[in-house]
Amino acid sequence: MKNRLESETERVLLENYEKYYRLAYSYVRSEQDALDIVQESAYKAIRDCGKVREERYIGTWIYRIVVNTAMDMLRRQGKEFPAEQERQEDWVQPSYERLELEEILNRLDGRERTIVILRYFQDMKLEEIGEVLGENVNTVKTKLYRALKKMRLELEGGRR
Repeated sequence: MKNRLESETERVLLENYEKYYRLAYSYVRSEQDALDIVQESAYKAIRDCGKVREERYIGTWIYRIVVNTAMDMLRRQGKEFPAEQERQEDWVQPSYERLELEEILNRLDGRERTIVILRYFQDMKLEEIGEVLGENVNTVKTKLYRALKKMRLELEGGRR
């Protein structure tokens, strides 16, 4: 029989599956690898849900699992971050702005990249990002502003 935390974990996983997939994909740029990450993350979340102290933190806890699982996969594959693995539709109608943004994101360090992705692609609040990464809000803000400044300099440098 399922306990309350396990049922809530399954509910959150099902409701946010696409968000977790997009987050995983933003790291590995491979549909199959992203699916593997989400599947492994779901397994870990259900297996370890009894470790969550408060039910309201299950969502951010799962985000942390997805980020860590994606980073682990990249390390196992010997990659820091993927370079240029385009999807098939990119060849049909390329979006140069998106490609440029992906290249710039790939140049950020792991934490900065994660913060930018969670904030702007997953629409998470800074407090939620802090919970996912285990950092306080001021640290998250500092890293976000540093990352945005780096990105702006990269964009300005590329347009000269």
